[in-house]
Amino acid sequence: MKPETLELITLIWIGLAIAVHVTMFYVTAPFGRHTSDKWGMTINNKIGWFIMELPSLLIMVYFLALGSNTTETYVWILFSLWIFHYLNRTIVYPLRIKSTEKKMPLFIVFNAIFFNVVNAGVNGYFLAEIATSEQYNREWLSSPHFIAGFIVFVTGMMINMKSDAILIGLRKKGETGYQIPRGFLFDYISSPNLLGEIIEWSGFALMAWNLPALSFAVWTFANLVPRALNHHNWYKEKFSDYPKERKAVFPFII
Repeated sequence: MKPETLELITLIWIGLAIAVHVTMFYVTAPFGRHTSDKWGMTINNKIGWFIMELPSLLIMVYFLALGSNTTETYVWILFSLWIFHYLNRTIVYPLRIKSTEKKMPLFIVFNAIFFNVVNAGVNGYFLAEIATSEQYNREWLSSPHFIAGFIVFVTGMMINMKSDAILIGLRKKGETGYQIPRGFLFDYISSPNLLGEIIEWSGFALMAWNLPALSFAVWTFANLVPRALNHHNWYKEKFSDYPKERKAVFPFII
């Protein structure tokens, strides 16, 4: 594939992210606390998480192992960070969450598979086949955008993982109900786990400094901001004593 072709595909992909962003203000993704039986067949939430996240992990492992440029440049650093994240999302996270009566619609699983195939495909192909040693060399490792991006990425990952741990810990063995999460960034926003992912992939885009990585950051924002707003509104409807000072996803802003 020519670089120009990948660039066109990625620009179309970014355009689709913007369209999805607008749509999600009117349609709530039906999984988790928003699960609905109106969206067709459902499966166990643990299995659903594993199946839908697995393509992103496998595709990037494939490109890392068999890509033309992965041994000639420092792109293995970006691959490693991506793979570490998706090892957690694909294997560790599903093992930690508790199975509930609320299942995951296959509609969501298939949509997530499509997203992960395209997202990992454009990013993996760029890094493995198009990236050059002039772009990802030793000087890149000391560049301001790599250093800043790495700090932002790690910060976002830590926020995401700590927030997930708090949410998982709310529900004790045998419990099925929801509680108001408290402590850490939950004192300021309803979804610090989602904020963590937005920060994380913004940092990745800053580190990588390429169009496919930017597209992932755009998609993350486009997908998670409306979902955070849905969570926020759900909490306010569910709990009459929900803290009024909390925002949805960005402290003191929204």
